[in-house]
Amino acid sequence: MNIKPLADRVLVLPAPAEEKVGGIIIPDTAKEKPQRGKVIAVGQGTKDEAMALKENDVVLYGKYAGTELEYEGEKYLIMRQSDVLAVVG
Repeated sequence: MNIKPLADRVLVLPAPAEEKVGGIIIPDTAKEKPQRGKVIAVGQGTKDEAMALKENDVVLYGKYAGTELEYEGEKYLIMRQSDVLAVVG
């Protein structure tokens, strides 16, 4: 991975959106954005805030958190560590 977040930012690979619910196929326009993902890369933190997250953590984040970016055909989110709500598992 050639993307290295700066300061207190993390790079997250969002989990795939639900394709169907109870046998009903959901069209792309009605799919909800995932609020869960895997941390791919982390910054070094700031002098006031140490980096609590690490690579491969599975995290929950707010619905509108982060900035979307596409790299080599894959969609990622880059966000501040404070936008992450919880670490799963």
